[in-house]
Amino acid sequence: MLPYLLRRTLLLAASLLLASAVLFVLLRLLPGDPANALLSVGATPEQIAAVRREIGSDRPLTEQFLSWLGRMAVLDLGTSFVSDLPVGPEISARLVVTVPLTLLAFTVSLLVAVPVGFVAAHRPRSWYGALLNGVSQLGVAVPVFWIGMLLATVFSLHLRWLPAGGFPQDDWADPVGALASLALPVATVALVMSASLIRYVRSAALDVLDSDYLRTARALGCSLPGAMWRHGLRNAAVPVVSVLGLELATTFLGAVVVESVFALPGLGSMLVRAFAQHDYPVIQGVLVVGTLAVLLAGLLADTAQRIIDPRLRDTAGGGRW
Repeated sequence: MLPYLLRRTLLLAASLLLASAVLFVLLRLLPGDPANALLSVGATPEQIAAVRREIGSDRPLTEQFLSWLGRMAVLDLGTSFVSDLPVGPEISARLVVTVPLTLLAFTVSLLVAVPVGFVAAHRPRSWYGALLNGVSQLGVAVPVFWIGMLLATVFSLHLRWLPAGGFPQDDWADPVGALASLALPVATVALVMSASLIRYVRSAALDVLDSDYLRTARALGCSLPGAMWRHGLRNAAVPVVSVLGLELATTFLGAVVVESVFALPGLGSMLVRAFAQHDYPVIQGVLVVGTLAVLLAGLLADTAQRIIDPRLRDTAGGGRW
């Protein structure tokens, strides 16, 4: 496993470098000039040129990229054009909202998807099996922001059980208030993610239920729950774990979108404001952090898959990536 982890870590670093270069170039291709965004209407060409020199946008793209890459090597994401504050600490402050939202939503989606997926696979031709399958397909098709607005309308505006948006100013110093503020966003993301995971769990459980080894265990007197627990669960987990990394990354991205719906001070609102202001260092910092989170989620999923299935460890040791 150690050689495999070393190779994957190098591949992750190379992927992050390539993604950073692509993001850097694509941002510079967007219409608009950050110098114009920082100045008021009617600024003179001299003022615009002075701001460009101040923020460094007048330098060649290669020089700008190498300078930014050098700062990233020492974990410096640069300084915001607008607030003139370091981007790294500001992102860290926003992660206090985004990371708990992502992890809570992912945990809830797992707690819902695993049992529901097994139930749907146990009786796929029954009425409740067909109903669960149909509901999961519907959940995948519905946009996440629409579910968020629906939940806010029902549970906040009409029932007044939960706040419709915002987050406590003292963050997690008041855990009850923080959890109440995250309840609807977590439910929004978890509903969409669990709908997708149910389909994967159902498919994996169907393969295990139709397997010869499970039928043999049942013929030897083992109950269905016991046979699934002793023989089927580990085999069903292998294909599911392979998509958990992608689902965790999707949960993170979905949380960023939902933050805008519920006015949460996370990475989502930070990214939207940075795009409106052409604040390149903030945009680059948030996107790099998001890319790193996606790559780490994939690495964790692949590692967990090899821990569960020894056959994958054997193939991983043969020198292949």
